Amino acid sequence: MTSLTAAILTLFTAHVLAVEPGFEAIFDGKTLDGWKHDGNWAVMEGEIARVKSGGALTYEKAKVPDDFELRFDWKVAKGCNSGVYYRPGQYEYQLLDNANSHYGENPRQSAAALYFCMAPTKDVVRPFEQWNEARVICKGSIIQHWLNGEKVVDFDYADPRWKDAVKLVSYRGTDLAKRGGNLWLQDHGAPVWFKNLRWRAIPSDEPLVSENLAPMPVSEAALKKQQERIQELINHKSAKKSAGKPKN
Repeated sequence: MTSLTAAILTLFTAHVLAVEPGFEAIFDGKTLDGWKHDGNWAVMEGEIARVKSGGALTYEKAKVPDDFELRFDWKVAKGCNSGVYYRPGQYEYQLLDNANSHYGENPRQSAAALYFCMAPTKDVVRPFEQWNEARVICKGSIIQHWLNGEKVVDFDYADPRWKDAVKLVSYRGTDLAKRGGNLWLQDHGAPVWFKNLRWRAIPSDEPLVSENLAPMPVSEAALKKQQERIQELINHKSAKKSAGKPKN
């Protein structure tokens, strides 16, 4: 090995493994140790890549702390939709190429949204195949999403002003009070990449106050499509419930 090669490897390893004080790396940049998948995810050049159809990539080494901060970098292919699920049910930090996906028509489904619940306050996602920096901060009933250095979602779901948003996401089966799940990365059928995944537990004495940021408005056309989707979810739930009833 030449001295130049050794220097490059040293720099690469330091870049992958370096984490901020108080944070724990949950991806070592080399393997998927601690992660469960069906062979459709791989490590390539220090990045996690979805390489073929299969299913989610789930971190099984530890549960997500009740109060936590998660940081990660992500990028998607053109038109791609993916997500990071960080609490039980349908707690999803949406990953999206807003400009080239029909999901981007509704801000509640756009990049950095709490999917189907709370839209970001602005669109700061980078073009497809460019890296984005994400943060999720949760303490008690406060939820914050950050994208590329800007806080774009910040609300307290216990605040009555957000009752409609809480009801909206409940149609997906989400109970925002649930805790203790595994972190998992969604395979939505298209290429997506991750790196620099790390988290920390937030101490009970560390304050976190919500600014209750106003989300981007949703157009009438997007609201109509959303209502149609809600009706589909209601019908599916009703049919499933009826199928489970004993026949007379």
